[in-house]
Amino acid sequence: MADKLRAQQQLEALQARYIGIGSADTSKHEWTSNMARDSLASYVGHPPLLQYMSIGMGQPREKTRVQLLERMIQPVGPPPKVRLGLGRAMQKGLHMRLLLIVL
Repeated sequence: MADKLRAQQQLEALQARYIGIGSADTSKHEWTSNMARDSLASYVGHPPLLQYMSIGMGQPREKTRVQLLERMIQPVGPPPKVRLGLGRAMQKGLHMRLLLIVL
């Protein structure tokens, strides 16, 4: 039993220390964004990798660095739209009905 508790505490400590690890509540979009940002930060932070990429792209290293930094804003595109679940939709409908009754 103590092993389970210790493992859970270690996992929570890692999740608090490293945001990219995620948790059970982490969405797919958030996780892929974290992974892409980590990769882009690594490319920018290692000059030989950045030089290699800029040679392959045929442009100056600084321009490649700026492009990678700009991609870090939304690395995998905009977040998906949140759809209301059936329970929340019913609650919203109930609120609308109550509002109509009050008016």
